[in-house]
Amino acid sequence: MDFPVEGGCQCGAVRYRLTASPLSIYNCHCKDCQRYSGAAWSISMIVRDADFEVSGQTVHYDRVADSGNVIRMNFCAHCHGWMWNDPPAAGIKVARAGTLDNMDWARPVGNIWTASKAAWVEIDPTLVNFEKGAVDRTPLFDAWTRSQQG
Repeated sequence: MDFPVEGGCQCGAVRYRLTASPLSIYNCHCKDCQRYSGAAWSISMIVRDADFEVSGQTVHYDRVADSGNVIRMNFCAHCHGWMWNDPPAAGIKVARAGTLDNMDWARPVGNIWTASKAAWVEIDPTLVNFEKGAVDRTPLFDAWTRSQQG
């Protein structure tokens, strides 16, 4: 994949540019992602802060996760499209891959929070999967790197 790539919200008021490959892309099956996305899972894309350029007005909601960590969720101020999270880990954002203008290249390499997936969802056992959140995301990073080398 050639970078930069771009994405944005539904109304176009918020746009972003990803200037380098993400660290990983995976599916999240937690109840919060199910509620916020209105789907059985959301596709998360971990990006470095330095590689993620945003324009437009956003608003945020600070959510307390099951872990007790505060996750800042960022939305378009106009259409309220969910754009990215600011996790407690410094230097990264967790962007919503579904907001990319073209997500054909953004194939997830794993799943997190599979313990709370919808009963009908089938998880590919050959991917990197976690029953809960990935405390150490290194296996997801490594899987993404391997997927980009082929």
